[in-house]
Amino acid sequence: MLICRTPFRLSLFGGGTDFPNWYNSNEGMVISTTINKYCYVVLRVLPPFFEYKYRLRYFKNEMTTDVKKIKHRSIKAILENYNPNNFGLEIIHSADLPAMSGLGASSAFTVSLLNLMHSINEEKISKRILSNKSIELEQKILKENVGSQDQFACSFGGFNSIKFTRENIEVQPMLINEEIKRDLMDNITLFFTGHPRKANIIEKSKFKVMKEKKNIYKEIFEISKEAQNLFYDKSKKNIIKHIGKLMRESWKLKSSLSPLVTNKKINEVYEFGIKNGAIAGKLTGAGGGGFMLFLTENKKDKKKLETKLQKYKIVDVNYDETGSQIIYHDRSDRYKFYFKKEKN
Repeated sequence: MLICRTPFRLSLFGGGTDFPNWYNSNEGMVISTTINKYCYVVLRVLPPFFEYKYRLRYFKNEMTTDVKKIKHRSIKAILENYNPNNFGLEIIHSADLPAMSGLGASSAFTVSLLNLMHSINEEKISKRILSNKSIELEQKILKENVGSQDQFACSFGGFNSIKFTRENIEVQPMLINEEIKRDLMDNITLFFTGHPRKANIIEKSKFKVMKEKKNIYKEIFEISKEAQNLFYDKSKKNIIKHIGKLMRESWKLKSSLSPLVTNKKINEVYEFGIKNGAIAGKLTGAGGGGFMLFLTENKKDKKKLETKLQKYKIVDVNYDETGSQIIYHDRSDRYKFYFKKEKN
């Protein structure tokens, strides 16, 4: 039995510039951090005594003898491409936070299962290769309308700037003053709007008008660069206030990329937060719902804001620095014996 734990991520700046449609012709950069909320995937080789070969448990249950009959698209694709020994498998997925909520849950799952499949096949895999294989699976095999930030963020972990060009994707840890990092997280309020959404549909609507919105994407990229410089600027006082200003500008730009990014209810929640202590806010993913992030200037304002938001599910978060990792790997004699018999 193996267990993989992969963190979710908070995207702070640059979302949208991480799509191949954009960075194959332009530069992109995202600033994000992984958080201490996780996707867990358990992988176990099934002994050959059951009527089925694959037992899957996520928000649905599946049992089948034929990989082609698996309904979960990611699991099906991964088993078709990364199970050379043709093992019968049990896969169990659970998570600290709901899917379709803007925290990179889909990619966290893909990264986790790919990590597990390489481990069960006794193959070492670097974080970079794990990220690239996850992107290939989601974008090229499954042909999903997803960007390239989540796979790298979830695989590497930490507070990073991730740069995108046609030639390369580069992950740079944000080695900034620890006090600034602490102040940033201490003034973030993350809560669930109560509305999951399908990012695939929202992102597809953006692609259709990307050329028309080229100047907006350029502005989003420039704000991301400005935010990166700001985090390192030792001469600036009250960095959080300046970060809040950039986040307000960024959210305004992001909201104009597609009419599906926001709606009347989201706008009302945003305005409510700004009136009650927040200096900035944004949805954490493609838009349309999911989790919303508010930024306050100090702990007093944060306490006031969270008191006003009591009807929502507020999530207490902190940084994660580990990235995707196998946290349990049991190779008992019985387990080895089964592998040996399979190979013969």
